[in-house]
Parts: sequence; structure tokens; C-alpha cells
Amino acid sequence: MSNENETPYTGAGKLLHQAEALERILDTCDPIREAEQVPLETALGRVLYEDIVAPMNVPPADNSAMDGYALRAADLPPSGSGSLRLKGRVLAGHPLGSTVAPGECVSIMTGAPVPDGADTVVMREQAQAAAGLVQIGPGHEPGENIRRRGEDLRAGDTVLPRGRRLRPADLGLIASLGIPLARVFRRPRVALFSTGDEVCNPGDSPRGGQIFDSNRYSLRGLLGDFGAEVLDLGILPDDAECLRSVLREAALSADVVLSSGGVSVGEADYVTGVLSELGTVSFWRIAIKPGRPLAFGTLGSRSLFFGLPGNPVAAMVTFIRFVRPALQRISGQAPEEPPSFEVPCRDALKKSPGRTEFQRGILRRDDTGRLCVEVTGRQGSGILHSMSQATCLIVLEHDRGPVAAGETVTVQLLPG
Repeated sequence: MSNENETPYTGAGKLLHQAEALERILDTCDPIREAEQVPLETALGRVLYEDIVAPMNVPPADNSAMDGYALRAADLPPSGSGSLRLKGRVLAGHPLGSTVAPGECVSIMTGAPVPDGADTVVMREQAQAAAGLVQIGPGHEPGENIRRRGEDLRAGDTVLPRGRRLRPADLGLIASLGIPLARVFRRPRVALFSTGDEVCNPGDSPRGGQIFDSNRYSLRGLLGDFGAEVLDLGILPDDAECLRSVLREAALSADVVLSSGGVSVGEADYVTGVLSELGTVSFWRIAIKPGRPLAFGTLGSRSLFFGLPGNPVAAMVTFIRFVRPALQRISGQAPEEPPSFEVPCRDALKKSPGRTEFQRGILRRDDTGRLCVEVTGRQGSGILHSMSQATCLIVLEHDRGPVAAGETVTVQLLPG
């Protein structure tokens, strides 16, 4: 990791565009170098460390796509109907063991190997069998209803590339090649903590002025959805020596150290001081709402550090916009934008040009069945209820002004 692109922020000046902030962050990210072999049963969501290459053809042999009768195309009647002698039956996993000769056919099940000599399958519904003979009508094509050897995959094909995050269908695809294990990147380790004597854990009895720590639980959920290994450091007190000791230890094992609140310039000087001792940390104001203040840098020789805003919604939005792409990069995956599309907005939205806004939305269908979006009510950055209700973020672009009801907006689906 390098910090060549890091520019400390001292509290004044132009707001940093979110695209530039993300570019600086990603330029600092190096993929994890360690790999591990995992069974397919536990490989969902993991990122491939190397290409999956087909060791065989799929399917390995021609097989029937239908229940029916396998026969030689030369025996298809050019007009009218014809009779073929029924030689036997082929079941899936049980080859016939003999050749289909001229004038013969065999009953065949879906997925069963096409016997030697046969090159066409007629559907059962399009034939009639009686007294050892099968009547075949006209209108059939040579080669119909057969899945060809290697039709899906050929031996030597790159099936899935390095950097692919495995989805359910990918697991089945790998299994179809007879491969029981996947070589994947090690999961990113993220040390997560909250700071301050003013926060306490759910279940504690809060003292006067204390609030319950919600950000650590929201962020832990986002990390779990991503598939990260979480090292929960809990709540660190307002004590410089304690913070120094815990962060120094975390920097030895964590790929990312993540906190929320208390790390912007001018707040909790002991936090910024300790961070500067242990690494290189920059403080930015980013042209987004919610989530303008962000601390980013490195701790020790290996860890990235993110200090997210303390407001609950701002912490989640900045995680989605900045931390998640960084985790994708260090996990060996190309960073991806969340799925997004354009829909009409049922509400009028206030917006000033000069920053990107992320309002919380709920996707619904209107009376005509058309997909649309509406906001979740009040949009303050401390209203966590708005994120709990939301199914998407309404993305209002940097240069956009107010939105009238019925105008088209871009929405991005929330993780999970």
C-alpha cells in the first residue's frame, strides 16, 4: 500500500468530489496475497484466486434432451409415417451397450446417453409404440432433441475467471466439472470499533448523557453481508493509551480498521493524534450528503483505516460508497457499482447542485404495475429508521437541482 495520493485536509477549502475520493482510496488498495482451498459447500460469495478451467467436456457425451425414441436420422420418414423395431431402453446413467442398427430405435430417457448409431431423438408424444414397433410421423429434423458433447463447456475452456465472486450457479457449474474445491482469496479481516465514553452497549444501563452504540451493529451487518471476517474490538474509552495499544495490535492482523465518529479534525484530539502516530491518515470533506466528513489512510505496514461519520445513516452510506469498493479491491475482485436503474419518483425532492445526495427510498409498483420509488420520510443523517425501511438509495447527481414529483431518478439497490 502507498499513500502517494493522500492529501491531508485541514478543515477548509473545496469539497472533494466522491469520484475523486473513491479513486484515491482504490489507488491505495492492494489485493490480499493469501489463498485457501475451500469446499464448494462453503464457497458461496468467495472470490476466485485462479481461473476455473474445464478438465472435461460438459456434457461428456451426447445425451437426450427429451423422453422419447433414439434412432438414425436416415430412418426418419420423408413423408407419411414409418415403423421402427423397438430394440430396448436407455436410462440416464446406463448406456445401451450396443449399436442402433438401421430400422431400429430405442426408448430413451431425458439425460440418458445417446447410443452408438443413433443421432436423433423423437419426443415420446410424437410417436406411438405397440407390439414391439414404434410409429414415427413426418416433420422431424435430423439431430433434434440431442444435447451435444461439449455443448455447454469444452475441455480447456476458462469457465470462471480469477476475481469472480462465486454465485449459486457458479457452484453448480464447478461441480458439473467434477471439481470439489475452489481456490479462493482469503477473506478480508476488518477490525471494527466505536469510541467514546458517551456510548454504551445494548443491554447496559446507560449513564446520564450516554447513548446506545448502533453504528457498530449496522456496520457489522454490512461487513457480514460482504463476507468479511470481523474482529469486533467493542467500544474503546476516551483514553489515548488504550486506543494506542488496541490499534497497534489490530494493525498487525487486520486488513482494514474501521471506526465511526470522533475522528474528524477538531474533535477528540487524542484520536487523531494516535492515528497519526501509528500511520498516515488524511481527513477529507466530500461533496456528498449524508457523509461529508471522512478519514482515510493506513495504519502500520498493512492496514487501511476508515473513520466514518458518526451519524448512523452517514456511516452506512459512506461504507457502501467507499469501504465496500475497497473491500472488493483487496478481496481480489474488481469494484462494482451496486445494481442501479431509473424509475419515476413519486415525491418532490429538495436538492442543491454541487454535491451528490443519497436519499433513502422504497421501490413500489404504481396502479399500472410500473416500478417507481418514494422516499422513506424524513431524510436526516441521524434517522436510522429511514435506512431500515429503505430498499434502495435514490442517487441525486452532483449537478442536479430539485426533483419534481414524477421525474425520473436513479436508484441503487442496497446490499442484502
